[in-house]
Parts: sequence; C-alpha cells; structure tokens
Amino acid sequence: MIKAAILTVSDKCERGERADTSGDLLAQLAARIPAEVGARRIVPDEKSEIVEALRDLARQADIVLTTGGTGISARDVTPEATKEVIERELPGFGEIMRVRGYESTPRSILSRATAGTVGGTLIVNMPGSPAAVRECFEAIAPSLAHVVEILQGTAGECGRSSG
Repeated sequence: MIKAAILTVSDKCERGERADTSGDLLAQLAARIPAEVGARRIVPDEKSEIVEALRDLARQADIVLTTGGTGISARDVTPEATKEVIERELPGFGEIMRVRGYESTPRSILSRATAGTVGGTLIVNMPGSPAAVRECFEAIAPSLAHVVEILQGTAGECGRSSG
C-alpha cells in the first residue's frame, strides 16, 4: 500500500479560522489510489515552515500531497518551498493540472503548482479550493502508483522501459 501524507498550507486553517476541507478531500481521494494517509499537517503560508514540513513528511511517505499556496498572491509560496526541497522537478504534473482546471475555469492558468521527487518520495502541489483539488487529483491519479513504483525500483519488466 502506498503511504501518503497531506500538507495543507493556509494561514486561516492554521489559525483555526477555516476548516481544512481541501485536506479532508485529499485524504478521501488518496484512498482511491489506494493509499493510506499516515500523516497530515497544517502550516501557515510561511516558506520556512512549508520547507520543514515537506522535508519531514517526505521521510514518512511515498507521496506528499499539498493543498494551498499555489496562486500569485504575495503569501503564496508553496511552489518556492517545494522547489527548495525537491531534487528533480516533474513539470508534467503542474501542466496537466492546469489544463484540466482550465476546462472548468480559465483562472486555473494562475496556478503555479509544481511537483517533483526527493529521495523516494513524490511531492505534488495542488490549489487550495476543494473543487480544484478534486480536478487536479483526478488528472494525476492514473500516474501516482506508477511514479511510486519507479521511485521504489519495482516498475517495469526486463527488457521494457518503465518510463
């Protein structure tokens, strides 16, 4: 079973002013991979706290799914924090999430969500709204198990490329 962790990046959720509905939804969606969500965190939109949480969660999980902080406001720093942590960027994740989101709202092109790997862990950023989380997750879900297999060295067969 894939081990997943969820990181919600939100000043309001961290202060208890808003429920973490996007994090709750991600936990439900992750079960479909299937993945077991072993850790969940909420941090404010502070780059240093996001970096620290990502590093810690990456040591505990095969996949770290983040929600929030991917827009263009001054406080949206999740992509910068993620890029500080990852070793290899996987731009296709952000690209497909923006394309899928654009089908619902042209504003999705403002998302700066990114993804990449650190060690044997995949980190994927998603926007903060539940609707966007659902769209983004559905766009990337078919690839998640395969990425984990590649990172764990269990993908592919002899003589065939695994990606």
